[in-house]
Amino acid sequence: MGRGRAKAKQQKVARKLKYSSGGTDLDRLRSELGVAEDEGSPSGPSGPDDSYADPHDDLVDRYADLADKYSDSDK
Repeated sequence: MGRGRAKAKQQKVARKLKYSSGGTDLDRLRSELGVAEDEGSPSGPSGPDDSYADPHDDLVDRYADLADKYSDSDK
């Protein structure tokens, strides 16, 4: 008697999850994940990669320019 009733409840829950219209609370999810809300229009391209930008990118560019400069003068 126990297995049939438990299986019916599991099927009911599975069916409800499968065919539900969503109802996801995005604000609650955002607060749980610790993501700040975007307010207003962004002034530039912003995306997930902005937070992972290397702080030394400008130095890499400067030294790459110097390397190009000095490698051309050696020829």
